[in-house]
Amino acid sequence: VNRTRLWSASADQPAGSVRASRWPSRGCRGPQRASARRALTMIHFVMLISRQGKVRLTKWYSPFGSKDKTRVTREVSAMVLSRQQKQCNFLEWRDLKIIYKRYASLYFIACVDREDNELIVLETIHHFVEVLDRYFGNVCELDLIFNFHKAYHILDELMMAGELQEPSKKTILRVTAAQDALMEGNGESKAMPDMKYEI
Repeated sequence: VNRTRLWSASADQPAGSVRASRWPSRGCRGPQRASARRALTMIHFVMLISRQGKVRLTKWYSPFGSKDKTRVTREVSAMVLSRQQKQCNFLEWRDLKIIYKRYASLYFIACVDREDNELIVLETIHHFVEVLDRYFGNVCELDLIFNFHKAYHILDELMMAGELQEPSKKTILRVTAAQDALMEGNGESKAMPDMKYEI
């Protein structure tokens, strides 16, 4: 298992604002609001796989049977792992679109509709990695293997029903810290100091 950090704070930050690009329906009414909601990116599933093809995390937001999940995981993993490093991070699959990004030894994969914006999905993936890095501190693949339940909790705070629900990293970390305090059995939802997760 690779212990290399998944992401470094010195890496280039993606341009644009998640908050501004993900919520176009705010301030709209009637048909404009309905049209704006259709413009939101719907992620069908999120998948984390290692370079060896080991699945580290999967989250399904669209209905798939157990056999379909196994087949989809195998197909998508084979497609992504066969790609060269300099090839495009977007590829068409069935009537959908696969968008992925590699961080150290892990591939972060998302599946969306063909008409969805690829850059927004890449930004969402990077947003997830940033939160993981701030929570674990120099996050690596081993952190996700031994603390997979925390990775799922962070993802659930980040996304709901396949759409981004919380663009604030600080809020996600504060809620996750409060959940950790409850799990430790102290009976209080005292969040850890915000200074630890300074943005």
